[in-house]
Amino acid sequence: MPKNNNGSFLTKIGVFYDGNYFYHVSNYYNYVHGRKSRISIKGLHDFIRYKVSELEGGGANIAHCQIVDAHYFRGRLSAAEASNKSNQLYYDRVFDDILMSEGVTTHYLPLRGFGSRKTEKGVDVWLALEAFEQSLYKKFDVLVLIAADGDYVPLIRKVNSLGTRVMVLSWEFEFVDDYGNNRSTRTSQSLLEEVTYPIAMHTLIDNPEKRDTYVIKNLFVPKTPPAKFGEAESQSGAGNGNGYHTSTIFSLKEGYGFIAYPPNNLFFHYSEVENVDFNELRVGDPVKFRIGVNDETGQDIAIDVSLAE
Repeated sequence: MPKNNNGSFLTKIGVFYDGNYFYHVSNYYNYVHGRKSRISIKGLHDFIRYKVSELEGGGANIAHCQIVDAHYFRGRLSAAEASNKSNQLYYDRVFDDILMSEGVTTHYLPLRGFGSRKTEKGVDVWLALEAFEQSLYKKFDVLVLIAADGDYVPLIRKVNSLGTRVMVLSWEFEFVDDYGNNRSTRTSQSLLEEVTYPIAMHTLIDNPEKRDTYVIKNLFVPKTPPAKFGEAESQSGAGNGNGYHTSTIFSLKEGYGFIAYPPNNLFFHYSEVENVDFNELRVGDPVKFRIGVNDETGQDIAIDVSLAE
């Protein structure tokens, strides 16, 4: 096996996440794309190691391609602000646990602005400085960017000057949101032109010949198997004999809501509403539902929600 640029047999990989971009992509696959599942951090890291082993040295042993450093950058609401949003602090903590379990170091800056108009300030600069510094000291063979902004081009040029190759995982997609607005995500062409390994993730995921392979399916959080007949009520003690429960809507937000279900209210997403338009629901409406599990957080949620007759 040929030695890498550091004179060793280990190919050292550093991964750097633009957190807001990754969150947007993950939401797309969870709510819009046919996969209906979030991207798995572990599955993504496995894919990166697989892809690096494929591209470096004509198929290096994947065991010799290791992620030695990973960092996640994002703006975030303060604790006081997040506490005013339903379960936001809980979801933030759960995702932190997921990142921590995969050895990802988190970097957060407070969101700036007034009222509901909050924006990230300085996160991309922080990511670029950290990525260059870590490349300098840890001598990555491959630096992986999960980002789309052309502002990272100077970073890539500086990292290349150290002899480090750069891989960018890019996604491109478009859809119409719930309000009829066209939404699209594109990766800067100038960014893709600068890197050693531009990887078009959307093409791989939707490729009929690859989309069912293990390495692609592993990119997504596994779906929880549907509950067997009577299983939901045996677990909760509140079923009606056919796996469904009944209660009333506790609160409604933009695109989601909560159903009164002691000891904790159950979250439900608009995509789980079946026999009525989500926008026609009102607080206090009687509903029937089944209990499922959020793929990312492991928390109980309401699924197959419909108005009770």
